[in-house]
Amino acid sequence: MTLTVDVFSDVICPWCFVGKRRLEKATSAVAGKHDVAVRWLPFQLNPQMPKEGMARREYRTAKFGSWERSLGLDAQIKEVGAGEGIAFDFDRMGRTPNTLDAHRLIRLADEDGVQDAVVESLFRAYFTEGRDISARETLIDVVAGAGLSRDRVESLLRGDEGLDAIRAAEEQARHAELSGVPFFVVNGELALSGAQKPEAFLAAFDRLATSTTHGEGGDCAVRSGDERGC
Repeated sequence: MTLTVDVFSDVICPWCFVGKRRLEKATSAVAGKHDVAVRWLPFQLNPQMPKEGMARREYRTAKFGSWERSLGLDAQIKEVGAGEGIAFDFDRMGRTPNTLDAHRLIRLADEDGVQDAVVESLFRAYFTEGRDISARETLIDVVAGAGLSRDRVESLLRGDEGLDAIRAAEEQARHAELSGVPFFVVNGELALSGAQKPEAFLAAFDRLATSTTHGEGGDCAVRSGDERGC
């Protein structure tokens, strides 16, 4: 059976990186039984973020009330990430970026058949290397290293290509009343919210029921005072 998984995600959401690893474990487990096609769709956690981003300490202190609280949340997600083979290095992250251009390039990567590699490279660049993916040259370097044509990327970023598609996907998310990411939709029928364990994906693959499933995995939300550490 061919299965499709649409993933609403933001590249600054650590739970989305965790969710990617857990989904990968599930797809590996059904290799030979199901063909699973994954598509990454945009969801901006901070749509009002300045284009150049902002200092992470300033952003996190405003969001969570204190830097100490932010550090505690970082420690929690770092422990979860270690269990999934992700070496979160929050100490290297100086800025929280605006992710609009990153989403435009993830869409381009889908057209070029290298979307997973680009998403992976953006997660790694931000969360393990502490790179500022608001900085255009840094962003270009990251996605070009993942298989996109540098010339094509530079051309896209000089104009407005992809903005309409981003807005359409965000409208789709609003209609679904989606308030946090990651959010997974299997075959357009069964939804899973949060960084689900592999077992939840495997059950969804087998079931494909029409009811919406809500699990216990962590997510990143746009709500004020969110506790997820994003």
